[in-house]
Amino acid sequence: MKTKLFEIRDEGTFMPAMATLAKGDDRQEQYLLLSSGFGHVSPLVILHFLELNETYYDVYRWGDRTRFTAHRYIQENWEKLKSGDVVDVEYILGETTEPKMSQRAEKIGGYCLD
Repeated sequence: MKTKLFEIRDEGTFMPAMATLAKGDDRQEQYLLLSSGFGHVSPLVILHFLELNETYYDVYRWGDRTRFTAHRYIQENWEKLKSGDVVDVEYILGETTEPKMSQRAEKIGGYCLD
């Protein structure tokens, strides 16, 4: 199993998320995933939005374009993405020509993170 953190962005939206690739590293993990019904999607990414305390493995459960698009993109591009990357939904959907940058350099609560 491997976990990465992402900054999900959309129009006026910033959502920190944690994604886990549910792929058994050994026979016991593989058995537990398969016996729980997680053997049908590959790769299987479980996405957790930190500020919402919501978690799904099924991209269609989100019910909105931001979370659905981000989850699908992360699942389809897992190997290319690194922890901390910005996942820009507007850019993914072709609504903008340049991807958004991270908000980490902005002041948050009076503190500058960079």
